[in-house]
Amino acid sequence: MGVTSMRKALFLGLAIWAATYSQAISQEAVESRLSTLLGQERSALAGVSSNELNALVTPEARSTDAAPQTVTYSNAFLAELPPVEGGAQWRCFAEALYFEARGETTEGLFAVGEVILNRVDSNAYPDTLCNVINQGTGRKYACQFTYTCDGLPETINEPRAWKRVGKVAQLLMDGAPRKLTNGATHYHTTAVNPSWSRRYPKVAQYGVHVFYRQPTRTASN
Repeated sequence: MGVTSMRKALFLGLAIWAATYSQAISQEAVESRLSTLLGQERSALAGVSSNELNALVTPEARSTDAAPQTVTYSNAFLAELPPVEGGAQWRCFAEALYFEARGETTEGLFAVGEVILNRVDSNAYPDTLCNVINQGTGRKYACQFTYTCDGLPETINEPRAWKRVGKVAQLLMDGAPRKLTNGATHYHTTAVNPSWSRRYPKVAQYGVHVFYRQPTRTASN
C-alpha cells in the first residue's frame, strides 16, 4: 500500500471510529485512540525512503511555455497537415496569401505572411490582420495590397491552393518563427519596380517576391 493510501485508510478508520463511539466515550479515550493511530502512521512513514517522501510532497513540474512551432518550408510538410478553418482574421490572412502569393514557393509564401504580421506589429500600421490587409482598399493607388483594389472579384477558384495558404496562415498566427525576411514590411514581385524600392533596404528574395525593410524614421530625417 502506498503512503497516500495508507494515510487515507488511517484517517478514514479514525473518522468511522469517532463517529460511532464519540457519544459513548470520554474525550481522553478519543485522544488516546488518535495518538495510537498517529503512532501507527509514523511507524509506516519511517519505512519510506526520503526520495519517495519528496515525490509525495513535491508538485509535478508543469511547463508554462508553449513549445515553439516547428516549420519546414516545403510543400510536403504542408501536405501532411490537416485542413484548417478559422475566424475572420484567419480568413483575411488566408485570402491575402491566396491572391498575393498562392503560386509562390513555400518560403515565398511564408515570407509574404511575415510582412503582413510585421505590419500588424508595427506602430506605423493598423493593429489587426484584416485592417492591415484592407488599408486603403477602394482608393486608387492607396491600397496596400493590389488584389484589394484591382477591380476583380475575390473568388477562390483553386481549392488546393486555398488549403495550402490556409495552413500557412494558421502556422504564422500560431507563432511560427518569422526568420525569413528580417523584419520586412514591404515586398513587390519582379514584374514591377516601385519607386520606394530604391530607398528601402532590400533584405531577401524568395521566388518572384523581393522583400524590403522600411527605414526607421528619426528626428534628423
